[in-house]
Amino acid sequence: MHQSLQQKLLQKLSPQQIQLMKLLQLPTIQIEERIKEELEENPALELSEEGHDDDFEYKDEFSSDSNDEQEPDGSVEEYDNIDITEYIRDSDDEPGDYKLRDDNYPDPDEERISPHKVEASFNEIMVQQLGLLKLNDREHRIAEQLIGSLDDDGYLRREVSSIIDDLAFRQNLDTDEREINKILLLVQQFDPAGVGARDLRECLLIQLKRKTDDGDDVTLAIKVIEKYFEEFTKKHYEKIQKGLNIDSDQLRTIIQQIVRLNPRPGMLVSESSSNELYIVPDFFISNQSGILELTLNGRNAPDLRISEGYKEMLTDYEKGSKQDKRQKEAVLFIKQKLDAAKWFIDAIKQRQHTLMSTMGAIMEHQRKFFLSGDETDLKPMILKDIAEKTALDISTVSRVANSKFVQTEFGTYRLKFFFSESMQTEGGDEVSTREVKKILSDLIADENSTNPLSDEKLTELLQEKGYNIARRTVAKYREQLNIPVARLRKKI
Repeated sequence: MHQSLQQKLLQKLSPQQIQLMKLLQLPTIQIEERIKEELEENPALELSEEGHDDDFEYKDEFSSDSNDEQEPDGSVEEYDNIDITEYIRDSDDEPGDYKLRDDNYPDPDEERISPHKVEASFNEIMVQQLGLLKLNDREHRIAEQLIGSLDDDGYLRREVSSIIDDLAFRQNLDTDEREINKILLLVQQFDPAGVGARDLRECLLIQLKRKTDDGDDVTLAIKVIEKYFEEFTKKHYEKIQKGLNIDSDQLRTIIQQIVRLNPRPGMLVSESSSNELYIVPDFFISNQSGILELTLNGRNAPDLRISEGYKEMLTDYEKGSKQDKRQKEAVLFIKQKLDAAKWFIDAIKQRQHTLMSTMGAIMEHQRKFFLSGDETDLKPMILKDIAEKTALDISTVSRVANSKFVQTEFGTYRLKFFFSESMQTEGGDEVSTREVKKILSDLIADENSTNPLSDEKLTELLQEKGYNIARRTVAKYREQLNIPVARLRKKI
């Protein structure tokens, strides 16, 4: 063992810088909750009835003052070095008080924002229907266990043996597979039709067997699912026609019966009660006679200010004696809360500044798209392009792009939507890969459904339009668009 001296260069983020990065990546709906939490935790921070439009000097990205780097240690020296005038200025000169929404951040139009909706969960709806059955206590407990084992799609994908073990160990209830299946048949009668199925085949059969008004078509559809399910999923329609001895018209009618079924019945409830369905845009872009106007959603940023009561406490301290130990501890506590409140206010405003500068650069780069709404007008753009325009770090631009949404007259988009790699045409021009994907999806949408275009044919058509692209690239883009291969797109 030996001792040695080493000199190293290290970059360390202060707690304030880390918190600022976290604030930056929060979307509108979450920053609102974060502000509420800070108001509850810090009594020195409060809502302002009449905010102030004070001048504010933005610091360098994630910069920190020397005061932020040192935590108060509660010592006498710390107490004696407090500059009270920094905290008890007149309200007109207070740098911490500001109005988060000024002329550049107008009040949002609440009618433009999607509302928040709350509904009963899938599990709660299943339990409500369970209450309509006449079951004894034992059967009710088994049914509750089965309902709790359903996944978000409404399927029972757990092994029956695992459910039996859970009932034995957690509820001290001995049962067997026969009893489980008996109760499961009751659960499968619940709405929406298809819940409680163990696989897709059973899910479709449950729904078909509830259709009693469509006659022979439903009977034939049940036979297809029971006997030719694999052929149906792979679209080997010739084998189905030969096996059931039916013509193309009958097969087309059967397919229409099946494709109208819901392969994920649980999602009918889960999606309607999911908060993710409701997007609160962070930005609004409007077209004012050819001039794009960018505004920041200000509903999540209330007017914040330093508490007048805490300032008065420090004023009283300045007038009183400084020798009391209790008073010293109280003043240090007040100072910490005031510092935290001032930092939070500055961080919120710096967050707004970063969001606006980033979105402004994106809007200028993709101006043609925001005017037309045509995806083929999107230009190639990567994070580095926006970072250079805004003088921000690439990681900062990435945090903004990954979690924020912008609402336009053509729809609401995630900022990440506007970023794409470039591809060179035969003429040497650079185009966005998203433009190529849009043309690819249009070609597939316009194809003959009885004879869909293969990847090779799609490659030829794109090359004829001047796009220098390989077949494997076409296949990759098709998969990214969630479009199946030609054989699976074929229709009768």
